[in-house]
Amino acid sequence: MARISQHPLIQTLRELKGNPRICVLTEPLFGLPYNMFAPFMSVYMLALGVTDRQIGTIASLGLISQLVSTAVSGAITDKFGRRVTLLWGDIVSFGVACLIWAASQNVTYFVVAALVNGTWRISHTAWTCLMVEGVEEERHMVHIWTWITIFGMGAAFFTPLGGWLVARYGLVPAMRGLLLAGFALLTFKAVFLYYRSVETERGVQRMQETRVRSFASLMGEYGGVVGQLLRSRPLMGALGLLAVANIYRTVNASFWGVLFTGKLGYPDAHIAIYMALRSVATAVFIFTIAPRLNVLSRFRLPLWAGYGAYFIGQALLVIMPSGAIGLLVLSVLLESFAGALVNPMSEALLSVALETHERARLTAVIYVVLTAITTPFGWIAGELSAIDRSLPFALLMALFLAGGVLVWFVGRWQPSLSHGDSAATPAR
Repeated sequence: MARISQHPLIQTLRELKGNPRICVLTEPLFGLPYNMFAPFMSVYMLALGVTDRQIGTIASLGLISQLVSTAVSGAITDKFGRRVTLLWGDIVSFGVACLIWAASQNVTYFVVAALVNGTWRISHTAWTCLMVEGVEEERHMVHIWTWITIFGMGAAFFTPLGGWLVARYGLVPAMRGLLLAGFALLTFKAVFLYYRSVETERGVQRMQETRVRSFASLMGEYGGVVGQLLRSRPLMGALGLLAVANIYRTVNASFWGVLFTGKLGYPDAHIAIYMALRSVATAVFIFTIAPRLNVLSRFRLPLWAGYGAYFIGQALLVIMPSGAIGLLVLSVLLESFAGALVNPMSEALLSVALETHERARLTAVIYVVLTAITTPFGWIAGELSAIDRSLPFALLMALFLAGGVLVWFVGRWQPSLSHGDSAATPAR
């Protein structure tokens, strides 16, 4: 028991205070409803007459919405404060989007929902600032993002319940019920987090500085922020790593279910089984292997290991025949292992590289560029899937090879991390 209490993840959770603590602990309220309906979204669209190409186009339209909302998110977060922006951003981008998805009848509904849901980038900027600006020790940064991954993926343990509902009531009726439940829970989470958090010191300062400023004048200052990003190799490197992760999530979320039911021939309801397996495996890897590897001073090792596992996992999806359960399970396990390493490390590298004074606007600019890079890949993957449903995953194989090369450059651009520093305390 003593050894468990000394685990670096447990120590971080025990030591967190204020906004970082409440932001981390409320994450299951997001992960639970999201993981109940998200795995079935692509097959839900297919059931309502949406084609493979249209699924890819919808994914890209959602990313365009993210691009626009990200561009204004920093100014909105500074002017109205982290808490207020987060409250209304979450209610609109997730609550309202769930209502539209629940009422969907054809492709038009999904297009509108994607555009509304894409505004979540506004609340993401506010949430990131609210959480990170209150972190007292940088050594907690990787473990905080690890906990976010744990709570987000851990909530997917309930995905089999969604699969049972799909099997019991049919895909479309079950999805409508899950989405309505998602609206209620996601709205509750937004309100609860608002009342349990406080505005950050930096947030109060930026609200005072921007009180008499017009929104247009705040947006006009982004030129200097863009220049700061372009001059920072650590930030550009972190941006590249996040782009790899973002493209993977976009393509995988849109087409894994299509591959599962189409090429591999499994029933819709069985998607939940493999999503739950991925979550369990991710949690196990996070608590066992990740703390030993995810150390900022040695970030190349976990990223290379993660990209290698991702590459092999995608290769298995490309080559496996219909009904190859063993290969499918191995692919899911490899992706779980990779996610436990790559996601928290990529986010932590960005958090360390960000300049605190301009965190909100720098975060906004970074995610504008990130979304612009990611946007074409939804459409590209849709075109590839229309030809062969395994081709989007061949695309991801090439992506992870490029990511492995990028890690080498990031190591050269961040020598303080590569050789160890005070912000990189090894996990015990």
